[in-house]
Amino acid sequence: MSATAAAPTSDLTDKQRQILAYLREKGQMKTYFKSRLIGEALGLSAKEVGSNMTAICEGNFDVDVEKWGYSSGTTWKVTV
Repeated sequence: MSATAAAPTSDLTDKQRQILAYLREKGQMKTYFKSRLIGEALGLSAKEVGSNMTAICEGNFDVDVEKWGYSSGTTWKVTV
């Protein structure tokens, strides 16, 4: 983990915290995630995942998320 403190997750909504927890867990084994597949795993739509991912991308968390591609749905590059 980095020496800088991560932003508190209390600033996130329940959906955003759920997505962040998913990325923390699965990001240990995988780098690229599609919104559709994250949504399927969490019971959310791909649109819900995409709209909530902005707060995670812009926040200072122990997970770095970057919008990566759009072909057949948005892909996110995740670095834990």
